[in-house]
Amino acid sequence: MEDTFENYRPMLFGIAYRMLGSVMEAEDMVQETYLRFQATPPETIRAPKAFLATITTRLCLDHLKSAQEKRVSYYGPWLPEPLLTDEGAPPQRAIEHESLSMAFLVLLENLSPAERAVFLLHEVFDYEYAEIARIIDKEEAACRQLLHRARKHVSDHRPRFPSSPEVHQQMLGKFMMAVGGGDIQGLMNLLAENVTSWGDGGGKAVGAGKYPVYGRDKVARLMLGLGKWVANKGYTFEVKQVNEQPAIVYTLDGQTQGVVLLEVGDDGLIYGVRSVVNPDKLKHL
Repeated sequence: MEDTFENYRPMLFGIAYRMLGSVMEAEDMVQETYLRFQATPPETIRAPKAFLATITTRLCLDHLKSAQEKRVSYYGPWLPEPLLTDEGAPPQRAIEHESLSMAFLVLLENLSPAERAVFLLHEVFDYEYAEIARIIDKEEAACRQLLHRARKHVSDHRPRFPSSPEVHQQMLGKFMMAVGGGDIQGLMNLLAENVTSWGDGGGKAVGAGKYPVYGRDKVARLMLGLGKWVANKGYTFEVKQVNEQPAIVYTLDGQTQGVVLLEVGDDGLIYGVRSVVNPDKLKHL
C-alpha cells in the first residue's frame, strides 16, 4: 500500500494545492488522505487512484467551507502560498502549467468550492463526468452545470495572453534593474498603464497595504520605495522558479522574506505585480 500511495502522492498534492492555494494545508490534506488509506482494508479498494482522489478532494471541500470565514476577514489582498517548481521538470500541457500560476490560482479563488473541484478534476486532471460525480457525490448533470459556470468565469476573467517564458525572464531582469537602480522612468516604461500591485502581508509585514495599488505612476513609486527599503535592510535577491514562473525571492540571514511574481502580457508589458510577504506563507520556503 505504501508504494501505491507514493505513486499518487504528486497528483494528490496537485489537487490539494490548486484547491486550497496553500502548500502547508495541501500537505496536511495529503497526510490525512494517507492515514485514511492506511486504515482502509485493501480488499475493499477496487480503484486506488479514484479512492485517493476522492478522499483528498472531499477533505479539501470540507476544509474550504471552514476556511471561507478566514478568507473574508483576511487583512488585505489574499494570495496563494508560493510553490517552488522544478526548472528541470519535463514540459507539461499548457492548462496544467497555467493552473499553477499565481494569477490563475487567484482566479480560482472566485469559484465556489464545488465549481473549483469540478473544473480542476476535468480540465487539469482529465477526469470524466461520471468519475467526478462519484468523487464529489453529485449527479453528472450537476457536475456539467458546475463546469459550465466555472469555464465561463475563467474565460471572462482570465488574464490577457501571457508572454513567452523568454520574454517573461527578460522583463523580470529589466524590472529588477530598474527597481534596484531607482530608475523611475525606466520602470514606468515596463509597466502597463492599468498595472495593479497586490501585496499579501496578512497585516504582519511592512510594505503590504490593505488595498491593491492601481496605475503606472503609483505602482512605479511604490516599487521604488519598497526596493530602496529592502536594499537598505541588506536583503539577498535571487531568481527562482515559483509557480512555474521566474520570480524574485529575497532572503535575510537565510530566511525567505518575500516572493515577487510578475504578470507579463504578450505585448511585453507588466500588468500585475504580486508580492507575498506574509511570514506565515513563507515558512515552507
